[in-house]
Amino acid sequence: MDWGMKNRLAKIIRPQDGRCLMLAVDHGYFLGPTERLENATETIAPLLPYADSLMLTRGILRNCVPAERDIPIVLRVSGGTSIIGEDLSKETITTSIDEAIKLNVSCLALSIFVGSKYEHQTLASLGKLVDQGEKYGIPVLAVTAVGKEMGRDARYLSLACRVAAELGAHVVKTYYCEDFEKVVESCPVPLVVAGGKKLPEMDALKLAHDSVTHGASGVDMGRNIWQSDYPVAMVKAVKAIVHNKADVKEAYAIFLREREKAKTKEPQKIVKTIGRSADFD
Repeated sequence: MDWGMKNRLAKIIRPQDGRCLMLAVDHGYFLGPTERLENATETIAPLLPYADSLMLTRGILRNCVPAERDIPIVLRVSGGTSIIGEDLSKETITTSIDEAIKLNVSCLALSIFVGSKYEHQTLASLGKLVDQGEKYGIPVLAVTAVGKEMGRDARYLSLACRVAAELGAHVVKTYYCEDFEKVVESCPVPLVVAGGKKLPEMDALKLAHDSVTHGASGVDMGRNIWQSDYPVAMVKAVKAIVHNKADVKEAYAIFLREREKAKTKEPQKIVKTIGRSADFD
């Protein structure tokens, strides 16, 4: 691995502790204006000081993140379908490597749909993206996307993560499951766990703690942070787990303390989203 690749990976996964806290704000590429991400600029701004990196599309990066902010970018480069389309797994590469270089990104991200109708298409896209990333020293994160027809057990996720690594992904984003250690052991590259659908704060903190305790390098949380009534309090609590080895009880105490500080601000209302969004992060 050359210097450029190592340098970019070190911006995503901290070399000091081998951990990462990625903030996922790429949901709009197939969901449109997701609840509490309708105004992406307002949602992202208060969370920037606490995330290690942002996962998002080029459109949101250009329009909603100040270029002066020094935060590593994980650029979502796959898409081509929407929530009202035929099949969410029918993705392709939608952003060129030239664009990624112009945007000075630290990592490229795309979804693979192992076991779906469009498995071959998404896996072939991963291979092509890895070739391009290797040429320019930009790592690739493969997202093991799942839908209602695919499982989330250790057997399936081990298969999907291993396939992603075999095709050259440098990091894999997946889901936490029972016997998660088996998924970790069978994948030779770092794993980052998706936050998934919105959970009660205590449950989301337990998910983060279980993930890193059982071998994940970190989490890529979106809805479990910015759909909270107190997103800054939540991101601080998750960060304490990922980087400071806080347990769930300690992290929840941080959340409660920070929530009290934020109570002078009126919480946003929760608006129910289209149910299918729970299947993807």
